[in-house]
This record gives sequence, structure tokens and C-alpha cells, in this order.
Amino acid sequence: MPSEFALIARHFTRPARHTVLGIGDDGAVVRPAPGMDLVIATDMLVAGTHFDGQADPDAIGWKALAVNLSDLAAMGAQPRWAVLAAALPAADEDWVAAFADGLFACAEAFDVDVIGGDTTRGPLNITPTVFGELPQGQTLTRAGARAGDELWLSGAPGLAALGLRHRQGRAQLREEMAGHCLAALDRPQPRVALGLALRGLATAAIDVSDGLLADIGHICERSGLAADIAFESLPRAALEACDDVDLARQCLLAGGDDYELAFAAPHECREKILALGERLDLPLSRIGRFRAGTAGEVLLRDADGRPMPVAQRGFDHFA
Repeated sequence: MPSEFALIARHFTRPARHTVLGIGDDGAVVRPAPGMDLVIATDMLVAGTHFDGQADPDAIGWKALAVNLSDLAAMGAQPRWAVLAAALPAADEDWVAAFADGLFACAEAFDVDVIGGDTTRGPLNITPTVFGELPQGQTLTRAGARAGDELWLSGAPGLAALGLRHRQGRAQLREEMAGHCLAALDRPQPRVALGLALRGLATAAIDVSDGLLADIGHICERSGLAADIAFESLPRAALEACDDVDLARQCLLAGGDDYELAFAAPHECREKILALGERLDLPLSRIGRFRAGTAGEVLLRDADGRPMPVAQRGFDHFA
């Protein structure tokens, strides 16, 4: 059985592109470009909570990094570096090799240097920490939305949640959509290019990880506003993937694991945002508006403007 240090040397020591000193010492050394701020984020993935312990390790490696890069995207940061802490039940070299392949495939796709970390024996737990750069003063936060700003959403939320339920045998998906849903679950695509392009356009942003309504509520809370969402304006892919209308609607509104961006922008930026969606070949949907009201309130409205009841708004680890 390989040692901890052999595993790191064999599978996680790769050439670095924008790092002063990478893996091999007690710490890494990085040098942000002049005039840049660092953005730092970390998301933990735990077997049995965030993924099935029997899941494809290559997919786990991709997803572990991708979901963290999604946080950088939401803040308008260019990903640069990542460190990885991992608890492994055993030094299974085949598993580690496949996991590393997925991790570094994502790192290569988004120009990230993996520069260090730690491993130990324990229940399977993967915790990357990522570092990104952006020009000083250009950070996108959840707190900048203003009354009257329009609410936008990228991509097609709900597919990953449907993919999970399909894999668990709890949902029957239309044949032509099953692959799309499983891909959304296993290999999410962090919207880095969109986040970079939203600097100077968006006033606030968040990545949709815990459920669409819940995460938009976080923008409202931090911005001291309420929001109205037009149900008819939401992307329809999840609703068209499954004949169980109630389940599809629940996954769309509260399923989570989407890693799309929801963002606020002034009305006068509408044409620029539509053009941005075309340039990135990424659907961008205008789904509502922010308004003065109870901070954190998010109302879903039908085609006649009437509030619609919602039983579940998102995922909470401790609820």
C-alpha cells in the first residue's frame, strides 16, 4: 500500500503555471498580480451527503474543484490556485488515480494550479480551497442589488437534482434528457467566463448551490430587499425532463447542486446582458425584479402576478 507521500508525489504533483513555489514544501508561495485582490473560497464534499461513496472517482474529482470555482465565478474572480485537504478510508491507488485525473482535468479547463494540501485516513471527505484574483474594487457580492434591478439566471437549474433522483430510482426521466441531467449532476460547469464578464454590469451575484429560491433569498437578505420571480420566465428544461410535474418543479425551485449564477443588474444593462449570453453561448433568463420590502422575502408569482405557494425553498445541512 503506498504511503501518503507516495500518493501525493505520484498523483498530485503537477507542473504549475502561475505559482512561485508549489507542492513539496511546508507551504506554497503565490504572487497576485499588482493591483489585484485575492478571493478565497472553500466548499466541503462529504461522502453520503454530497455524493455517493460508490460514485465514479473521476467525477468526484471534477466536481470537488468545480463547485468551489463556482464560488469564485459568483464574485467575478479569475481562478488561479487551489489546495486540497482529503480524508480517505484507505490508500486505494486506483481510486486516487481516477480522482486526481478528474480534479486535474477541471484544473486544466479553468487554468488553475493545484499547489498543496493534506491527506489523512478517515471517512471520505474532500475539501478544496480555491484562490482567485480580480481588480481591486471590482468584487461582485450579494449585497449590492438595488430596488428596481432585474434578476437574471444562467443555464437550466433543476437538472442536477433530477439526475440525482433518477440515479436513486426516485424519478423517471425522459430518455433524451437523462444524460443531460446526469452530466449536470456529475460534471457541473462553473460559470467563470460569465462571472468575469459581469464585472461592471451586475450589482450583485450568487452561485445557485442550495436551491434557486433559497439562494436568491441570500441576495435579498444581504441587499436589504425583496424579490419577485415570474414562474413563467424560469428556464423550462427541468419541467420538460420529467413527467412528474410536482417533482420537476421542486427540483427547479429548490433542488440545488446547479452551480448556475443568479445576479442583479440595472434595466439599462439588459441588451448588454443578452448580447453576453449570445457571445458565451449560454442561456441567460430575466426571471424577476428586486424591490423594496421585507429583507430576504422572495415571492414566486404566476402569469397573473399572484403569489404561488412553495413548500420547499432549498437545502440546509442542519434543518
